[in-house]
Amino acid sequence: MKVFWLSVLACLGLASAQYDYKEVLRKSILFYEMQRSGRLINNRIPWRGDSFLNDAEGVDLSGGYFDAGDHVKFGLPLGHTITFLAWSIVDYKDAYQSAGELENARAAIRWGCDWLLKAIKIADTPDIVVYGQVGDGNTDHAYWGRPEEFPSGSYRPAFKITSSQPGSDLAGSYITALMASSMALREVDAAYANRLVETGRNLYWFANNYRGIYSDHITDAQAFYKSFDYTDELTFAAAWIAYATGDEFFKTESRSKYNEFNMGDGGAFFDWGEKRPGVAMLMARIFGDQQYKDDAARYCDNWVYGQPRTPKGLVYINDWGSLRHAANAAYGCLLAADLGLPNTYNYRAFAKQQINYALGDSGRSYVLGFGNNPPQKSHHRAASCPDLPAPCGYDQSNSPNPNPQILYGALAGGPDRNDQFTDARDNYQQNEVANSMCKADPLLDSNLSCEY
Repeated sequence: MKVFWLSVLACLGLASAQYDYKEVLRKSILFYEMQRSGRLINNRIPWRGDSFLNDAEGVDLSGGYFDAGDHVKFGLPLGHTITFLAWSIVDYKDAYQSAGELENARAAIRWGCDWLLKAIKIADTPDIVVYGQVGDGNTDHAYWGRPEEFPSGSYRPAFKITSSQPGSDLAGSYITALMASSMALREVDAAYANRLVETGRNLYWFANNYRGIYSDHITDAQAFYKSFDYTDELTFAAAWIAYATGDEFFKTESRSKYNEFNMGDGGAFFDWGEKRPGVAMLMARIFGDQQYKDDAARYCDNWVYGQPRTPKGLVYINDWGSLRHAANAAYGCLLAADLGLPNTYNYRAFAKQQINYALGDSGRSYVLGFGNNPPQKSHHRAASCPDLPAPCGYDQSNSPNPNPQILYGALAGGPDRNDQFTDARDNYQQNEVANSMCKADPLLDSNLSCEY
């Protein structure tokens, strides 16, 4: 998934003399639909069909979204994705309406929330159970082909957290997704929005009282989306409940946790495993306190002024998925700009420059199906497959030819620190389409957990 990219487009507005942001927004929504699992409804993607209808044994976990170019469903980045897509709809509904994509954007977050509601088992079990992954990562990576033909037999494995094997980071990520989505969907389905809020409130009790790191217990996730901290997700969850409901208890709770866990240190990046910048920006919005505004500004100032740039101007934060990290920083600075901070003009200029780099200012487009010379051989299993009934396997993975299917609107991982990029299917570091994929262990400073 690639939520920050879509969010930035909506934040910037849709008027551009150089690039058609409306076209990019429309195509980016299609990418979400290309990533859907389960029984497809109102399917606009002719080369996708129903898949994994039996996920998982003993419990219905069909639906949801595939991760990146693969077929596993990972809960932590999914919650992150839905949160920020919903946030962009809450803040910039007019941009989606102008592009004719509001209904499709709402459908995208509802598709994700429908799965989250399946994954959170509160009333029908003696203990709260929260599913955080469906599919074995190594088994998935050993298969190259269509999701519709995955040779998994009747079921794929599902992995969960409980009170004895807690995961406050996973639960917190789900809570923020439910709360942000309740705000984005309330005017079209108040009953569904209320269900999301009730589920999120109940899940917060579990996340706060049974604290732990989810990947300590869902160990298969350690090679792909390992977590090192839960305090940012837990604080973000309290803040989102406060924002969505106005509840005074959660306002106090979010303030307390913000201070207890030092959410405003200003040095963090912004990705699926690091929410501190988002916490500062949401707290500044809820309360208007100068402390939170100053903290939000420090995060953005670090990205704008404190990080290296490539020769052509891309802020270079990580070798893995460089454009995703740049889009994350751009979105964070746009959130900061909405707070009316002193450097607002520079923040917006920075965000626009980073997005236009991806659209073509670098000399090529990194958005599939858009602009000048976009990547044609992205690391994505389903897109590498020709139309049925032609077979698909490692011959297609190793083919020198472009992918038969175009992943419209997907953002490639991005170039290296010298603006060099190789459009090859096996170049997953630069050419897979997904969230930011690596997170350094803050204690070891050398241990990288990278999805590939």
